[in-house]
Amino acid sequence: MLKKKIFSSNKKAYYDYEIIEKFEAGIVLYGFEVKSIKNSNVSIVGGIVKIFNCEAFIYGISIAKYKNMSNHIVNYDDKRVRKILMHKTEINKIFSKTREKGLLVIPLEIYLHNNGKIKILIGIAKFRKKYNKRDYLRKKDIIRDVSKFYRIK
Repeated sequence: MLKKKIFSSNKKAYYDYEIIEKFEAGIVLYGFEVKSIKNSNVSIVGGIVKIFNCEAFIYGISIAKYKNMSNHIVNYDDKRVRKILMHKTEINKIFSKTREKGLLVIPLEIYLHNNGKIKILIGIAKFRKKYNKRDYLRKKDIIRDVSKFYRIK
C-alpha cells in the first residue's frame, strides 16, 4: 500500500468536532489549481460542504493562484465554490444524515491519491461541547503517557 501525499489537513476539525463518518471524493478543479495544490498553496480550514439537487459543493476552501500562471485569467476567485464528485448513493446518505440536528459536513484533508488524482476527505461531524473537548484532551494525554511508559521498558 502506497502512502498518500497530504497537501492540507484540517487538524482543528478533529478537536472542534466529533467525526462520525468519512467519505473520499473527487473535486472539480482547473489545471492551474491542481499545480497550486501540488505546491501546497491550499487551505481547507473553515470549509463546509453543502448539497443542492443531489450534487455536493464545497464552500470556503482557498486555493491560491498559481505563481507561474500567465495572466489570461484576471478575475480568479481563490474561494470559489467547487463541485465535489461522489456517487449519488453517497450524496443521498450524507444528505439524509445532515438533516439530523447538529450535524454538518466538513473537509478533513486534501491529498494526492495513489492513482495521481487530487482527492478530498470529507466527514460528517457533530460539534463538541467545551466539556467534551476537555475529556478528549484528557484521554489523548493518558494514551500518550501510557504509550511512552511502554516504549521505555
